[in-house]
Amino acid sequence: MSSTQVLSASASLYERALELLPGGVSRNTVLRQPHPVYADHASGCRVTDIEGDERIDFANNMASLIHGHSHPAIVAAVTKQLSRGTALTLATEVEVRYAEHLLGRNPGFEMVRFMNSGTEAVMAALRASRAYTGRAKIAKVEGAYHGQYDYAEVSQTANPQNWGSVDAPASVPVAHGTPPGALADVVVIPFNDPERALAILDRHRGELACVLLDLMPHRVGLNPADPEFVAALREWTEADGALLVLDEVITFRSELGGAQTWYDVTPDLTAMGKIIGGGFPVGAIAGRAAVMDVMNPLAERVLFPHSGTFSANPITMTAGLTAMELFDEAAVAHVNALATRAIAGIEEAIDATGMKACVTGGGSILRVHLKESPPSNYREAFVTPEENSQLVRLLDHLFDAGLLMINTCSAAISTPMTEVEIDALVAAMKSGFEKLAASFPE
Repeated sequence: MSSTQVLSASASLYERALELLPGGVSRNTVLRQPHPVYADHASGCRVTDIEGDERIDFANNMASLIHGHSHPAIVAAVTKQLSRGTALTLATEVEVRYAEHLLGRNPGFEMVRFMNSGTEAVMAALRASRAYTGRAKIAKVEGAYHGQYDYAEVSQTANPQNWGSVDAPASVPVAHGTPPGALADVVVIPFNDPERALAILDRHRGELACVLLDLMPHRVGLNPADPEFVAALREWTEADGALLVLDEVITFRSELGGAQTWYDVTPDLTAMGKIIGGGFPVGAIAGRAAVMDVMNPLAERVLFPHSGTFSANPITMTAGLTAMELFDEAAVAHVNALATRAIAGIEEAIDATGMKACVTGGGSILRVHLKESPPSNYREAFVTPEENSQLVRLLDHLFDAGLLMINTCSAAISTPMTEVEIDALVAAMKSGFEKLAASFPE
């Protein structure tokens, strides 16, 4: 760099951060080349960075902000609670009120327990399953992301060199040093392939505490699970004595009672997070009272002691309750309709430009793939080096066009959005496809 060249505010901040934080960040998702962009403020569906540039926010903090930024009702409720206390060594009324609200959204929710993140929710669900069944192993879908936990993250980043046979997918670690015992206790099954999945599960009858399932796993392609696949897993778990655990940390935004209401099944436990915190860190598990009772501290024998310093803190409970009361049937219908409009518009842009691409999704989230056909499982959704290079160019184009996306080229719709923002997304996608298509050799 020339001695006369002046760093941007974000570049200058990143230089400082590199001396303080591994990679200069505390979460990898904010990284971009040549440096992260730092936010200054945000309101509604728009965020402004410290350079003064405003963008429409389709990332919404990795799909966790259903009402966008700084919703007046949430700000007012939290501000009022701030003066009353932020974290107390006493129970609070708002925890009870929020529990009543969440249980009222889904008839399969008989009891609920709060924690501090989606990762914690999945961890608690797996530990509760083990406590209830007395079994150690779990099964999960290949490629599915369930947070940072040795067992839950197995095969999350598998690739063609290590993922093994489709009839017996390998248990592949994410972090170096993952205990071999953790890998041995995770059974990996393919998504939306009931015949293969059941054949694998049959080899572990009587050993599984639960089958962990995201009904529309982001990294597996963001396609809803086939009803036959979900029904087959529910039937198998009931016959075997294992539990069915649904990870709705992302998909709970899909319907009033979560994406599970799309299916004729009732899980034993559901893990939640993201939108139920109203913009604050949160996690929760809900489900059958008999299973949830393993966490009961008043039981004669407590099978799963559970606590957390900030669990059910009144700030999160206040923000979450306010946000979810606002996310009523009309709000759900609004964001879902906007997502439907976005998907249709992007598909039209793909046809008009001749781009080799497709779009998947459901509820209020969508994902653009630079593949000709929608992937049905993780192996089909796997992004090749060539696709990744094109994807980075497309994401950079969208960023420069004033749109902030999730880094898989996914979008999460928020309630402040209107057709104006959706049409801006579609137009930017179309111009991005045209730019990519023009760079391809004849």
